[in-house]
Amino acid sequence: MRCFAVVGPSQTGKSTLVDKLGSLEGTPQKASSPYGLNLSQFEFGGEAWCALDTPGSIESIAHAQNALLASDICILCVSPVPEEAVLAAPYLRVIEASGTPCILFINHMDEPRGRVRDVIAALQDYARHTLVLRQIPIREGEKIVGAIDLISERAWRYREGQTSSLIAIPGDLAEREHEAHAEFLEQLSEFDDWLLEELIEDREPDSAVIYSIASRILRQNDITPVFIGAASHSNGVMRLMKALRHEAPPVEALRSRLAVSVGVEESSLAAVTFHAFHRQNIGKTVIVRALNEMKQVSPQGEFALGSLQDPISGRPAANGMPASSEVFATVKSDRLPVPALLTGSSALAAPAWTSPPSPMLDRILVPESERDETKLSGTLAKLAEADRGLLVTQEDSTGAYLVSVQGPLHLREVGKALNEVFHIPVTDQAPRPVYRETVSKASDVHYRHRKQTGGAGQFADVKLSIHPNERGSGFSFDEVVKGGAVPRNFIPAVETGAREAMDKGPLGFGVIDVGVTLTDGQHHTVDSSEYAFRTAGKMGVRQALSQASPVLMQPIVRVEIHIPSIYTGGLVQIVSALKGQVLGFDRDESAKGWDTFRALVPGSALDELSRSLRSATQGIGYFSKEFDHFEEMYGKEADAIVTAHGTHAP
Repeated sequence: MRCFAVVGPSQTGKSTLVDKLGSLEGTPQKASSPYGLNLSQFEFGGEAWCALDTPGSIESIAHAQNALLASDICILCVSPVPEEAVLAAPYLRVIEASGTPCILFINHMDEPRGRVRDVIAALQDYARHTLVLRQIPIREGEKIVGAIDLISERAWRYREGQTSSLIAIPGDLAEREHEAHAEFLEQLSEFDDWLLEELIEDREPDSAVIYSIASRILRQNDITPVFIGAASHSNGVMRLMKALRHEAPPVEALRSRLAVSVGVEESSLAAVTFHAFHRQNIGKTVIVRALNEMKQVSPQGEFALGSLQDPISGRPAANGMPASSEVFATVKSDRLPVPALLTGSSALAAPAWTSPPSPMLDRILVPESERDETKLSGTLAKLAEADRGLLVTQEDSTGAYLVSVQGPLHLREVGKALNEVFHIPVTDQAPRPVYRETVSKASDVHYRHRKQTGGAGQFADVKLSIHPNERGSGFSFDEVVKGGAVPRNFIPAVETGAREAMDKGPLGFGVIDVGVTLTDGQHHTVDSSEYAFRTAGKMGVRQALSQASPVLMQPIVRVEIHIPSIYTGGLVQIVSALKGQVLGFDRDESAKGWDTFRALVPGSALDELSRSLRSATQGIGYFSKEFDHFEEMYGKEADAIVTAHGTHAP
C-alpha cells in the first residue's frame, strides 16, 4: 500500500481533492476520526493507496505533523490567491522539518485571482526547496480551460467531471510554453549533472529521460513540483495522481528517513503509530502503518499490539499481521504511545519535528457533577496521550484541572470528547491570575503571645524586624538574639511561624521577597513552647507586614512569538497595548520567512495576546511562554485586583 498525506489551510479543497483522486478508478472507502483526520483507501493503477486527509485548522496542525510521520509523500493544497500564500507557511514549515517529499497543488484554478507565477513567488518566500512549475495554464479570457505539461510539452483541455482531452498547444502560448519549458529544465539541471551538460551542449533531452530525472529529484526531496487544477471539477486530478504513482518514493524510503531521524538501524523499525482517538465502549484506537514485514517483527510486552482491525470498516483483520506498508488499526492498546516508532520490543519517541506548537490558551475544566471529579483526572490524561497539542496540569492554588490548548476550537474538541465519549460534561473558566505582594519599607514589631486556660499556659515574646529583599531573592530569616532571651531550640519555631505568615499577606496574596530578623524576646521556663513561639512568629510577622506598606506584585511572562516576517512590525503595537516590553526579534533560522519575536508581558494579558496574535496573523502566529519575574503594581488597577481577588474579594 502506498500512503500520502494531504495538508494545507482550511478552504483550499483538500477533502474534495482526496475524493476526486480516490474516484478516478472506482469508489474509495472512507473513515473519519473525531479529530478531523480522514482516511481514504482506493485502487489506482493496480496498486492500493491510502490518503490521509488532515484537518485544515491551524489549531489541529499536530494531526497533520503526525500524518507526515506515516506518509511516503504529501500534497500541499493551496489557494490560487497570491495574498493567501502566507496561510500555507505553517504547513511548508512542518513539511520541510519532516523531510517528507512534497507536491504542491494550486487548487480552485477555476476561479483564479492572480497569476500562477505570482502565487509561486509568494509561496517561495516560505520554502527552502525550489518550487518548480510543472504546468502552465491555458486561458480563454479570464477563464482557465486547460494546462500544458512542461515535460511532455503536450496540452490538455479540461472537461467537466471527466479526464482532460489532448489538444494542440494554442499558437499564442507557444512562445510562453517554450520559455517555461527551458526554465523548468534549468531548474532540474541544478540537481543533475548529465542534464546540465545536455543543456550546455544545446541538446534537447527526451521527455522520458526528463520524467525519470524529475522523479528521482523529487524522491531525493531536492525540489517541490507544482501542479495546478480545480478538484471540484476534476480538473488536473488525473495528472496529479499519475505524478503520485510514478514519482512518489516507496515505503522503504520512509523507513530509511525515520531510522536516520531517531538514530536506529533501518531493519529494526516495525511500524509507526500516527493517530489515536477514543470511542465509546471501545477505548483507545491507534492507527498504525507497517514499515516492515510485521509477521517477523512486531512489538511485544508492554507495547504489544491489541486487536487488529481494518481502519475503514472496523472489522477484525483477516490475514493476521499486516504486510509491510499497510495501514491498520489496533484497539485495546492503551499503553501504546502516539506518535511513536515501534521496534520488535519497544516504542521509540517520535522525531523532534513532530512536536506541536506550544499551547497558548489555558482553561480550568470543572465537571458539572461532583462525582466526576476523580474520573476527570484519568480521562484528561488519556486525551493528552492521543493529542500532543493538549497539556494537562493542575492549578497550584486550587488543585483544579488546568488544560492548555492550541485555541478555542481545540478547547471545544476537548469538551466534546469529554462529553460524548466519556460522559463527563464540563464547563471551562479562565484560571485565576497569580498575584503576589511584598513590602516597600522596613517595619519593627513587638509581639507577645500569652494564653492561660488552666494547667500549662502558652507564652512567647518576640521582637521582629522585617524589610524588603532584593527582587527574586525570596524569603530570608535571620536572628541576632543575645543572652538567651529566646532559647536556641525555639528560634526555628519562630522561623516556621514567619514562613507561614508569608502564605497570605495584608492584601490577600502570597508574600515574596521579604526578610525577617528576630532581634530579641522573652520566654517562660514553664509556659514557653515551640508552638507558642511559632504562633508568636506568625502573628508578629503578619502585624509587621501590615505596617510595612504592602505592594501588589503582578507576574511578568517572557514570550517568544513565532510569526511570518510580514507580521513582525505589527507586533510592537500589540505588545505596547498590553503594557508589555519589546525585547527584540531575529530571523528564525529553522524556517524560511519566519521571525522569532521576544517580549515581556503581564501574565494577566496572555489571553488577550493570544486573541490579538491570532487576529493579526490570520491564525498563524503562536507563542511559547515562561514566567520571568514579578513586578510592582500601583493605582486604580492594583486596587481593582485587590478588590476582585484579594482581601476584599467577595
